[in-house]
Amino acid sequence: MPGVLSPAQALYIGMEVVIAVSSVLGNVMVVWAVKINRSLRDTTFCFIVSLALADIAVGALVIPLAITISIGLQTHFYSCLLVACTVLVLTQSSILALLAIAIDRYLRVKIPTSYKRVVTPRRAGAAVVACWAVAFVVGLTPMLGWNNLQKLQENGSIGPDLVITCQFETVISMEYMVYFNFFGWVLPPLVLMLLIYTEIFYMIHRQLNKKVTASNADPSKYYDKELKLAKSLALVLFLFAVSWLPLHILNCITLFCPSCQKPMFLIYIAILLTHGNSAVNPIVYAFRIKKFRTAFLKIWKQYFCCKDAPLPASQPSERMDNHEDQQQQQQQQQQQEQNAI
Repeated sequence: MPGVLSPAQALYIGMEVVIAVSSVLGNVMVVWAVKINRSLRDTTFCFIVSLALADIAVGALVIPLAITISIGLQTHFYSCLLVACTVLVLTQSSILALLAIAIDRYLRVKIPTSYKRVVTPRRAGAAVVACWAVAFVVGLTPMLGWNNLQKLQENGSIGPDLVITCQFETVISMEYMVYFNFFGWVLPPLVLMLLIYTEIFYMIHRQLNKKVTASNADPSKYYDKELKLAKSLALVLFLFAVSWLPLHILNCITLFCPSCQKPMFLIYIAILLTHGNSAVNPIVYAFRIKKFRTAFLKIWKQYFCCKDAPLPASQPSERMDNHEDQQQQQQQQQQQEQNAI
């Protein structure tokens, strides 16, 4: 193991520590906010909690392991492989949670009158479990044999004790990362989510334009709120893509151009981007989603500033919003029934 860290390594480790602390604190606040605020306990926020749990694990587990790897830890091949697979599981869980959120928002805009009948809490919970199950299957596939052990044994890079200097690219096959992980389980969901959000914005704008010409039922408040939330969640998706695509592009370069040199600082930047993504989502929620912002402020005042202000399950304005949503959905259902007659 190297005894002295280079300036680049020291800077990288310092930034990783900041990201880890921010990720854990911010996403614990997200889960806490959903727990104390009833108005945040619908199906969309169920998926957001799943995403937050994955981000907490990145800050509390993955980043400390990444720091350990960066200093050249000597470990058993399968121990290193398990660390790498943990990263893959959490990444895949985040992608599938984002896809579930996109589908949920699409259904809320596409079928507003029957949304609550179709998307029940039980079905949302089953979807979360299914997302994590698929994530474990995809992420743990290298543990089943699709890894670099045979290649290392053939070129004499590993001894009979299977002890190696733990590096991600040493144990994970680039064929797996590019063909199976990126082309199979990262890129298609991202493209599908892009199409879904495009359709969501199209449907919302079409409904808002209808409102200008038809004044029978006024759905503007409902669709305005849906538009704001869809924009916020699309921003979360955009930041995820921007954070993860650079590392996957570097993986493609490694596979398709083995002789190409990749500067170490680019690799560090790409890794920091992927980890930093776990810390940005709570910031997006705080600035873009009023219910989260209100809950965060209440948590801060009561538990960090020691002000004994009661934390109500939902504010009057939030209850009014929910009541207005129900009224608007009933109006839309009545209008659809009249059109059918």
